[in-house]
Order: sequence, then structure tokens, then C-alpha cells
Amino acid sequence: MSSNSKVVLRKKPNKKGWYPLAIRITKNRRSTYHYLGHYVDLTHWDEKNLRVKKSHPNASSLNSLIASKILEANKTLVKLQSNSKDLSANQIKDAIYTQSNSNTFNEIANDYLFELESLNKLSQLSADKVRVNHLINFYKSKQLSFEEIDEEFIRKFKIYLNKLNLSERSIVNNLVVIRTIFNRAIKRKVVDRKYYPFGFGKIRIKFPETEKVGLSKEEVIQFECAKNLTSNETHARNMWLFSLYFAGIRVADLLSIKWSDIYDGRLHYRMNKNSKLLSLKLPEKVLPILKYYKSDKQSDEDFIFPEMKKADLNNPKDVYAKIKTATKKINKYLINILEKIQVDKKVTMHTARHTFGHISEDKIPIKTLQKLYRHSSITTTINYQANFIHKDADDALDNVINF
Repeated sequence: MSSNSKVVLRKKPNKKGWYPLAIRITKNRRSTYHYLGHYVDLTHWDEKNLRVKKSHPNASSLNSLIASKILEANKTLVKLQSNSKDLSANQIKDAIYTQSNSNTFNEIANDYLFELESLNKLSQLSADKVRVNHLINFYKSKQLSFEEIDEEFIRKFKIYLNKLNLSERSIVNNLVVIRTIFNRAIKRKVVDRKYYPFGFGKIRIKFPETEKVGLSKEEVIQFECAKNLTSNETHARNMWLFSLYFAGIRVADLLSIKWSDIYDGRLHYRMNKNSKLLSLKLPEKVLPILKYYKSDKQSDEDFIFPEMKKADLNNPKDVYAKIKTATKKINKYLINILEKIQVDKKVTMHTARHTFGHISEDKIPIKTLQKLYRHSSITTTINYQANFIHKDADDALDNVINF
């Protein structure tokens, strides 16, 4: 059968006067077109060589896409010819592209996000959905192929994220999501590993060191003794201190604690993050906090703190929404408390975890700290605690310069 494929600019410009890129499938002088989802100004199109000119800002990515789509089309044409299938141009187009509709980054990303939702990993879903949208918005099309995501593309994407005033850590998190989805595409054989843009000699993802700010022992005492607090501020303080007294329980776990979780003078609870079951002795300092909420106790299965009492526990999305709203509200009142005690530090619920690390310094064996922090790996504990242990470096510095 006489058939061929080539890339063309279709003569149907959009409102900007740009022309759509398409793969033309021709059989016996009859043609059909597969659009690539991109538009190019005529001044950026090399008609002789059928490629985007270097003057176009995304020339490299677009030409990579064109090459991969032409290769895809020609492979299928050869296969159809070897099988002696006498198909029309439209049938050839269907044979080439019907199976590749789910081969875009957007499609594989949607599968990934759907999986997070199915596993009720709603916090990660919320964050990664934003990151996926950043890439789609940067590209200005949902037809992004994996072959287009090369090193140059990622460098330009990083510049784009930087213009959105994202932090260095946030930019890295965006790259991690791209890497995760790219790996899924490779595993599904959607894209060849040779196009993988990460790793040695390519784009390397390096997490920046972040400063973990915690309150000092003196500042915690001020926080504990703060006066003239509103009821909302008192509740926020109770939540923060309860977390601190248990080595920085994460807010999602804290809000889920029930009265039935406290017995034999210990708190027993299962971590939401990794399902670990933990048992910790009740410090004396938490007893006044428990007493504060005792009058609202309806039964042993009631939550200690009020935020989850009206949550639909059979609806993970509602539980997540309640936790997110509560965290935002508590963090707001923590700011008020810090202003009242004149401590110039940014404090959130998560800062209770940093504060415990700051106060403990090197006083607790690292294995014990690993258990208190609920870290799966002791390496995580060592790296975490390194943010708060400065004595050796400080002493060394003094020994050199104090002469």
C-alpha cells in the first residue's frame, strides 16, 4: 500500500494567527491529520526541513516531539505493511493513535493523582495536584509528551517556577513529582528510558538544607505562662503544648486522639503517616490540658479535641478538610500568642516538633529520639537532629578565635 506520514502546518490559524502542528497520514493521495496540540507562527516554521526554527523559545522541545511522533507513525506504517493490511488513511490514523491517547504526561499524571486519592493520601494529593498543574500551565497545553521533557525543558520550567516566587524546596518538590510520573511512564513502556532527563550527567535533584526554627526553653516557659489569652488562643496553646510534650505529634494524629487512647497512664495511638502504633507515658504537664477538655467528654470514644467531633469519619475528604481548616485556624492564633509574649519567631503547629529537637539537643540517645520522633530510619533522625546540635561546632570556633 502507498502510504506515508510527515509533519505539516495546517492552514487553519487560531485567534493569534498561529498555525497548528499536525502529522499528516496519506494513503493513495487521501490524507488525514493528527494534531499535536501546538501552534506555531509562520515566521518560526522551517518549511524546507519541516521543523521549528531555533528562533522559537521552545524549538528544541517541539522538534523532539515532532521527531518522536513521526517515528511512532512510521513504525506503525511499517508494521501494517508487513501485515499486509490494506487500510484507509483514517484507519491508519486510528491504528497509530488510538493506543497512544494515554501517553501524554497529563494522562499518566492523572492516573498517579487518582491513585493517591484512592489510597486516601489526600495531603499529598492536594500538594501534587498543584505541582502537576504548574507544569501544564507552563507548557500551555495538556498534550505534553514525555520526549519533550528534556534537560532544557526542565531548566526553563525551573525559571518559570522561580518567577512564581516559589521557594527552592518547593521547586525541588515540583521536580520530584515530574520524576515520579516519568518513572511510571517508563515502567508502563510509554516512553523509552533513554529520554529520562534525571540522574548522573543530567538533571540532578538535590534537596536544599532548610532551617528548622524552634523555641528555646526560656521561650517555651513564656509560652506556657502567657496571660490574657482568648478561648481560641488558649485552645491553640493547649494543642501546641500537647504536641510538644509528646515530642512533636503531627497535627493530624493529635486531632484524632480519643479518650479511649489514654489508659494505664499512657497515650496509645496509631500514626496517620505510616500506621505505626505507639505508646508513650503521659507527662505530668499534659494532665491540666486533658482536664481542660474533660467536661466536653461524651464517651470514651469521643475525641479529646473538638475539631473532629463533627467530621464524617467515613469520608476521608471531609476528615482531611477538617484537619486542614483546624491547622490553619490554630496557626493563626499561635501568631497572636507569640505577639503577646513578644517572641519574634514564626511558630506553627509543626514548630512544636522542631522545638522538641531544639530543647533536646544531644541530651537523648539517638535511638531513643528515633522512637520519639517516630522515624522509620535512624538516618532521618540523625539528619533531623543535626539542625539543633551546635555545641561541638561552637566550642571549636571559640577554641580557635578566643586568644
